[in-house]
Amino acid sequence: MAADEDSFILPRPLRRVVRFVIALCSGKVAVPAYAGRISFAIYCSAVGAYGVVAGGHGPAFTQAMTSAAGFAIEDVRVSGNEHTSEIDILQLLGLDGATSLVALDIDEARQKLSSLVWVEAAEVRKIYPRTIEVVLKERQAYGIWQHGTELSLIERNGSVIAPLRDNKFADLPLFVGRDAEIAAAATEAEFAGWPDIAARVKAYVRVAGRRWDLHLDNGIVVKLPEENVESALTLLSKLEADQQVLSRDIAAIDLRLSDRTAIQLTPEAALRHQAALAERGKLIKKAGQRT
Repeated sequence: MAADEDSFILPRPLRRVVRFVIALCSGKVAVPAYAGRISFAIYCSAVGAYGVVAGGHGPAFTQAMTSAAGFAIEDVRVSGNEHTSEIDILQLLGLDGATSLVALDIDEARQKLSSLVWVEAAEVRKIYPRTIEVVLKERQAYGIWQHGTELSLIERNGSVIAPLRDNKFADLPLFVGRDAEIAAAATEAEFAGWPDIAARVKAYVRVAGRRWDLHLDNGIVVKLPEENVESALTLLSKLEADQQVLSRDIAAIDLRLSDRTAIQLTPEAALRHQAALAERGKLIKKAGQRT
């Protein structure tokens, strides 16, 4: 009884394994003739798979196998791209007709597309067996910013999108000077009540980072104050309605001071004005001599 108590008892899961091994060694279990070949094939496959993974060739192997199996990307559906070329999208994602849909990394593709200058956000979806769908949300150009001799397209918040390369954005407002791109968005609200004036502005020039000079389409410069822009525009609108001041031969209108308005004539108008004053002086002098 004591010997039985000291004897080692195998755990239940191992008992079947031990019995099978004993039966195999004693010849009670027949081994198929092809077992060796299968075992060798499994061994070679395992070694090959380990070599592929260890050598860093796993993604390439997966792509090659799944492409050959009929999952090569053949159709790319792109939407939301007004300024982004489909060719740039295909090249960036490396889609060459043999790229596997199974092996395509969606997160990596999304990050690559988001790096394009016009792309604000991107979504990429797999549609099995051979299609991907790309949906882009592009950045919106609000204006053109001139800094030095460079021209750049900017968003409403002042972020630079890209250098200006063509004339298709010529209708956008032009903002000139340091910090002009940051203050650009405020002009929309400031000029909302005076669309007729805003329509004539050719360029908003930022002065000392504090106020605007308006360069109109006929060459007149309107100097706005740093504060109370609304009052200045109200006055300008009244002068235009009463005296058509923006149609006169003047160079600039200075509205920086709330208690006075200064008007600068063009050189030609200034000469004519001086000549008129001189002629008037002569007439007054002659009239004085007669009396």
